[in-house]
Amino acid sequence: MSDRPFHHGNLRAALLDEAVLVLRESGVDGLSLRDLARRTGVSHGAPRSHFVDRQALLDALATSGFDRLTAAVRRALAGSGSDLAERFHAVAHAYVEFAIDDAALMELMFQAKGSGGVGAAGESAATLFTVLDGAMGPRSTDGGDEGARTAFKMLFAATMQGIAALVASRRIERRDADGLIEAATDMMLASDLRARAITAA
Repeated sequence: MSDRPFHHGNLRAALLDEAVLVLRESGVDGLSLRDLARRTGVSHGAPRSHFVDRQALLDALATSGFDRLTAAVRRALAGSGSDLAERFHAVAHAYVEFAIDDAALMELMFQAKGSGGVGAAGESAATLFTVLDGAMGPRSTDGGDEGARTAFKMLFAATMQGIAALVASRRIERRDADGLIEAATDMMLASDLRARAITAA
C-alpha cells in the first residue's frame, strides 16, 4: 500500500498508482474499486467519481501503461547515440524492462476490448507505435512498404514481450535476457522484413 499523501485534486492519479501496486501483487483479478478506496484511505464511493466501474479503471490503467511505456522508450532513445543498432537495442531493453517489472499491466494493455483492438487505450497505443516507428531508422524516399513496417513493429513487440515472459516465468534469469535482446534485435534489423519496411519494392 502506498503511503504517499494526496489531495482531492489528484485522487485519480493516486488510485491509478495504487492499482499498479495491486497488479504487481495479485494481478488483475485482485483489482476492485472498493479495495482501492480502502488502500487510499477514502470512502468506498469516492473512486466512482473518477471511474464509473471496474472496466473504466482497467481502461484507464491500460492507457496510463501505454503512456508510461512510451515515456520509457523515449528516454531510451534520448540517452542513446546516433547509431541505429545502439538506438534499437536501447529501445528493446527499455521495452523488456517495463514488461518484466509490470507484467500484469502489460497483459492488460494488450487485451483487446470490442472493436478498438486495444480498447480505450487505442490512442496511447498508437503513440507508442509511432515512437517505435521512429526507432526503426529512416525510410527511403519511396516511403517503404507500410504493411511490412506495421508487421515489423508488431514482431518487435511480440518478441520483446516473449523474452519478458520467459523471465517472468523463470525460464531464464533476468541477467540472461540481455543476450537474447541483443540477438533478437540484431536479427530484426538485418531481416528482409525491415528492408521492405524502409524501402518499397
